[in-house]
Amino acid sequence: MNNKFIKSALMVIAVGALSITTSCKKYLDVESPSSSSPEVVFESTTYTNSAIVGVYNRLCGDNGYGSRISTLFGLSADDFKTSGSYSSSDRRGISMYGASSDNTDLTNPFLQLYQGVERANICIKYIPASKLYSNGSAADQILMKRYYGEALALRAQFLYELIRNWGDVPASFVPAADAETLYGPNVDHNKTYDQILADLKLAEDLVPWRSSIAEYGSFRFTKGAIKGLRARIALARGGYALKVNQMVRSSDYLTFYKIAFDECLDIMNHPADHKLNPVYENVFKSLHGTRADDAHELMFEVAAFGSNASTDSKLGYYNGIRFNAASTFGTGGGGMNAVPTYFYEFDVTKDSRRDVTIGVFEITATSKKIINTLFNMTDGKFRKSWTAFNGSSASQNFAVNWPILRYADVLLMYAEADNEINGSPSATAISALQEVQKRAYVGFETQIPVTPTDKAGFFTAIVKERLLEFGGEGIRKYDLIRWNLLGSKFDETRTKLRALIAGTGAYAGVPDYIYAKEGTYLLGTSVNEVATLDLYGGTPNNVFVSPGLGSSSAPTGYTTKNWRKAVTEENAITSTSTGLAFYFEANKKELFPYPKTALIENPSITQNFGY
Repeated sequence: MNNKFIKSALMVIAVGALSITTSCKKYLDVESPSSSSPEVVFESTTYTNSAIVGVYNRLCGDNGYGSRISTLFGLSADDFKTSGSYSSSDRRGISMYGASSDNTDLTNPFLQLYQGVERANICIKYIPASKLYSNGSAADQILMKRYYGEALALRAQFLYELIRNWGDVPASFVPAADAETLYGPNVDHNKTYDQILADLKLAEDLVPWRSSIAEYGSFRFTKGAIKGLRARIALARGGYALKVNQMVRSSDYLTFYKIAFDECLDIMNHPADHKLNPVYENVFKSLHGTRADDAHELMFEVAAFGSNASTDSKLGYYNGIRFNAASTFGTGGGGMNAVPTYFYEFDVTKDSRRDVTIGVFEITATSKKIINTLFNMTDGKFRKSWTAFNGSSASQNFAVNWPILRYADVLLMYAEADNEINGSPSATAISALQEVQKRAYVGFETQIPVTPTDKAGFFTAIVKERLLEFGGEGIRKYDLIRWNLLGSKFDETRTKLRALIAGTGAYAGVPDYIYAKEGTYLLGTSVNEVATLDLYGGTPNNVFVSPGLGSSSAPTGYTTKNWRKAVTEENAITSTSTGLAFYFEANKKELFPYPKTALIENPSITQNFGY
């Protein structure tokens, strides 16, 4: 066995025993195969499972979906941006589309994604070659085929993440030990997409539905999650992508919309496995430890555990509701800010998603809640107070999971594909869209927006609904790219920001200032937390759309909070430090630059256009 083989194989096979205390993540309790050879590892279902867990491991941690990929890569869009001031070499450079090739927040995730590909490749080679796969007991063959399907799905997820951020990335489908060269060139992303779409088709036939392997929960790939991932990748394959210096899509794009249509419909036809959680907020509370998702809307999520940078997450510490360090909750949140106009995209009185998605309030040093300014609102789906936190601990890891795929996405992908294929929405597509809307408008189900029945109008409704449904989940930017709408949406948002600043049009009733008192943080539902904010002039939802006193001087006992006045041409638009997507250039910045270290180590890679 040559040294190159040993190096690549042991990266996977020397998987340490992983132990989780949270019961919902017990699937990660494995027996370590130590440093055994692949001939030993893949002739044991237990050790093979350990190797597969080693592949899942590359989803985790600071350089995976525990922090950088989840909270940085998807910014900015017309929902959220990074807080703070621009620097080309850190997270703000990513958010403002001005990242340099030595950006430290790009390099390590890039490498970790390729580690995931390599680990998956080793499993994909050795599992079907094992005696257990072909000649083991019936039970062993079922297990080995399941593990093979999971490895294929995991490789697809890693490569999809690489493609949507870097484009024509080098792609290898064999272990490094078997590759003709370790320095592969850029590969056309469509070619890679076609391969992983075929892999996922095979994988979905090897892995059962969730109801057949309940112990997997939403922390490992089951059939529905694989089908959903295949639908998502098919829409990306059928959508626009940056090729050198122009956004292009394939002439046969409807072929891929049909794949998405079929996969989503099959999932929709299995409601015993996946359907909408009746309570929108509970989807996200479930990510924090207390499971409240019996409907299994969460189809695949990245598990966080271990209180360390390698396997845990900083969700709720870096992003989410802002907690003052002096409060009983300790430090948390504030790394992402809502684009001010995003707050007013939601129906101000009926849409329950707004107060879950946007951190309307923050927690003060006295552990009370008080409203944020309109320019300083955060994302709200991740909250330290929803976890089993220790307020006196300096830990930055709260074991909050990241949602990769939800059933709501399946419904909206189906509706989009149906409309595109048929030239107008079918009754089933309309129903799928309205199912998502009715959950959001709980208590006001008969007052959901009127559904257009023409192709263009229905597509516009889908674009809007996905903005409202998935805010802060790292989806919006990539939707806009595949629709070739990213630049136009930035222009549209800047126009809205200027109207907000001027108090004209849809923003004519938005107050200059809001007057607030600290109030008790009830630790209740998000809608009620906002409804019980202590604001001068009436109920919060009325205050948000009423001109108010228009004075910077607050009534006695209240504190002035800048609302419309918090947003200026400088801080929101023209500032080179904080302006929305200030450095974005259409047909150039839809992709990241390759890390400088990757270019040095692999001279066959061509840097993306414009960097």
